[in-house]
Amino acid sequence: MTLTEPELTDRLAAVEDPLNDDDIVSMGLVDDVTISDGTAEVSLAFNAPHAPAEMEIGDAVREAVEDAGLDPELRAEFREEHGHETDALPGVRNVIAVASGKGGVGKTTVAANLAAGLRERGARVGILDADVHGPNVPRLLPTENEPGVTPNEEIVPPASDGVRVMSTDHLMPDGDQPAVLRGPMVNNVMMKFVNEVEWGRLDYLVVDLPPGTGDASLNLLQSLPVAGVVIVTTPQEMAVADARKGLRLFDEHDAPVLGVVENMSAFRCPECGDTHAVFGEGGGDEIRDDYGVPVLSRLPVHPDFDSAGSDGPSVRDADSPVREDLFEMVDSVADRVGEVNRERVARRVGEWDAESGGESEGGDGPADGEAVSAAE
Repeated sequence: MTLTEPELTDRLAAVEDPLNDDDIVSMGLVDDVTISDGTAEVSLAFNAPHAPAEMEIGDAVREAVEDAGLDPELRAEFREEHGHETDALPGVRNVIAVASGKGGVGKTTVAANLAAGLRERGARVGILDADVHGPNVPRLLPTENEPGVTPNEEIVPPASDGVRVMSTDHLMPDGDQPAVLRGPMVNNVMMKFVNEVEWGRLDYLVVDLPPGTGDASLNLLQSLPVAGVVIVTTPQEMAVADARKGLRLFDEHDAPVLGVVENMSAFRCPECGDTHAVFGEGGGDEIRDDYGVPVLSRLPVHPDFDSAGSDGPSVRDADSPVREDLFEMVDSVADRVGEVNRERVARRVGEWDAESGGESEGGDGPADGEAVSAAE
C-alpha cells in the first residue's frame, strides 16, 4: 500500500539537521511532498549548494523515501532568505564577505582559496575584490581576459578556471599604480561593482573586503544581502584584538558572522612535517569563547600559501600539502552558510527557536524561488 503525502512527511520528521539539532519537518525545511506513480518528489528549503551537511540531509531523505518503497526525486528551492529588501545581485544566492581587522593576516589568500575551493566542489562562484586600496585577488586568481561589456553597458567579469573575478585592478591602467581613493570614491567604486557588473547566476559570491572597519565594509552591509561574514585573523594578540572590532561591526549591522579562520596557526615544516606555533596559540579560541562563533579552520604557515606569481591558489594544486586544510575550510564555510540559511527559514516559516530547537515567535513564510537539483 502506497503511503500518502502526509504519512511520508511524518516519516521525514525522523531526518535531523545535524547542525541545527532539530528535525527538518519541525524546522519547515520540507516545502512540499508529492507522490505519483511510485515516485516521491520532495522539495527542500536548501540554499547552500555542495555544503556537506545539506548533502548529508539529502542522502537521509532519499533513504527515508526508499525505505517507504518509493523512488526519491529531490529538489532544493532557491530562496530569498537574507532578510534584506534589495534588488541587488538578483542572480546571486549567497554573498560571503571575508574580512579582517588588520592587514597582513592572509585575508585575500583565504578569500581566493575559498572561491576556488567552492568552484572545485562544483558550485558556480564569483569573487569581488572590494579591497580597493590593495586589489590583489587577480594575482592569486589570474584571468586570461579583461572584463567584457554587455550591450547594456554592464561589465562582464573574466574567469579564472571558472571563478568569475572582478577587481579594481582590472580598472587600473598599470597594475603597480596605487589606488588613491577617498571615502566618496570608495563608495562610487563599490556601487559600480554592485550595480554595473553582470555576475549571472552564482551559488556563491565571495567578497574580499579591505582590512579594518572603513567605508567599503559599511557600504557592503548597506547595499548587499550578505549571507554571512568570515573573519580572518592570526593567533597574534594585536590581530585578534582588531578582529574583535570587525566582528562587532558586523554584529551591530545584523550581518551573520559565520566564524573565524585562524591563519598562520602554526608553522608546518615542509621537510620534517613538524609544526611550531611561532605566532602564539589560542587567538581563534578566544574569539569563539567570547562571541559564540565557531573557529572554521586553522590554516598552517606554509610556503605553498605564497601563491602570488604561480598559476593559482593552493587549493587547485593536487600535490600541495595544504590542500586538505583548505578544503576543510571550504566545507566548514559552506556548512555554516547552509546552517544560517536553514535557521533563517525555520524562523520565518514557523515558530522555531535556534537555542532550544523549539518554539518562538514566527514570521511570514519565504517567497518561492528557482528550483534546482538537490544533488548539487
